[in-house]
Order: sequence, then C-alpha cells, then structure tokens
Amino acid sequence: MATVMVVDDEERVRTLLTKSLSSQGHSVVTAASASAAIDRLNAKAVDLVVLDLVMPGLGGLAVLKAMNAGRKTTPVIVLSGVTDVASRVEALDRGAVDVVSKPFSLTELLARVRRNVGQPRTLPDDGFLEVGGIRLDLGRRRATFRSVNASLTEREFTLLAHLMRRSGQVCPREELLHDVWHLDFDPGSNVVEVCVGRLRSKLGQDIPIETLRGVGYGLYEDA
Repeated sequence: MATVMVVDDEERVRTLLTKSLSSQGHSVVTAASASAAIDRLNAKAVDLVVLDLVMPGLGGLAVLKAMNAGRKTTPVIVLSGVTDVASRVEALDRGAVDVVSKPFSLTELLARVRRNVGQPRTLPDDGFLEVGGIRLDLGRRRATFRSVNASLTEREFTLLAHLMRRSGQVCPREELLHDVWHLDFDPGSNVVEVCVGRLRSKLGQDIPIETLRGVGYGLYEDA
C-alpha cells in the first residue's frame, strides 16, 4: 500500500491515525511539528500527507509552502479545526487536495485518503490553476477559457477550482455539496447543476466539464 505521513502536534491524533491507517495496510510515519515534517519530506518521499493546519510555531501552511518551493507534488489532506474560511481557502490555494474539519469522522478521512493516494496535487503557479485550457486566477477569481474571460461568484469559483484540482477524476454530487456548499446532506435542490450551468454560460458550453448523469461531474482534458 502507500506510505502516509501524519503531521499533528497532538499525540492522541497521531496515535489514532497511525493505528487506523496501518489497519488499512498503509505504512505510517509521523511528525509532531511542521519543521520535523519538512525535514522528513526533504529526506525521503511519501505517498500522501495528512497535515494539521494549526500547530505551535510553524503551521501547516509553512509545510505547503516548503513543498511548493521544492516542487513536490505529494497530495496533502489538511486537517483544520479553525472556522476561518480564509485559512482553509489559502491551504487549497497552496495546493492541498482536500480540507477536512476537526473534529473529523475517521471513516470519512480514511475514504479521502483512499481517494487521494497516488493522485499528484496541482502545484500553484503564481496564483493560477491551469487545466484543460482553463486558466483560473486564484486571487482575482477570474477564469479564462480560449478567448473568454469571466468574473466568477464565490461559489462558481470554488466549484471550478475543486473540479480543476480533481482533474481526471469523478466528483460525486455528494462530494461537491460537502466540499463546495459545506452541506452534509442533499437538500433535494439542483444547486450543483445550476452552478455548473452558470459556468458553461460564462465560459462557453464547450468547457471540458463532463456531466456524469446520476453521479456527478468531472473535468477532463479531452472532454
């Protein structure tokens, strides 16, 4: 299986995740601080990092910054106990593939580990994401596709960024409701479909977002 590094200053969290991930067949290494994690990553590669966002001294953002500087594409799942949306968004902008709220559901976290192992993260390029001919300005929340340049609402921006970071993967509707709308249930509305429709209306019907009826959406290079 994979080698997973757990970075958290709380020993009980490190112990819990070590036992749980090991039971899934993964090899686990741990770090109690951001500086220890950076040293470990510089010494030997791992397949995935589970990273606490807030720790004494250097925090999780410093680890992401160091990984970006070293052009490391190891996927990172951030654990966040903060309610500050800006910090969570910054983690995603710095290349984290996922953000999981603390306290977390162990079953959900293990599922997200399975989903992201072996999926290299997209390195941020001076504040831009580029996938499938789409260029997304993370600071200005503007998207360019071919000759079209459009300003996006917060929800449109978050949805498009999510699909771009998951390029080549199926994003189930439930995942989008959770990660983009922060809903742990299906409200029975068509909010996802409407938002995808607005993106197509603004950027062109041929943007590479594929509808997988009854499942969700995916952004593919050749859609």
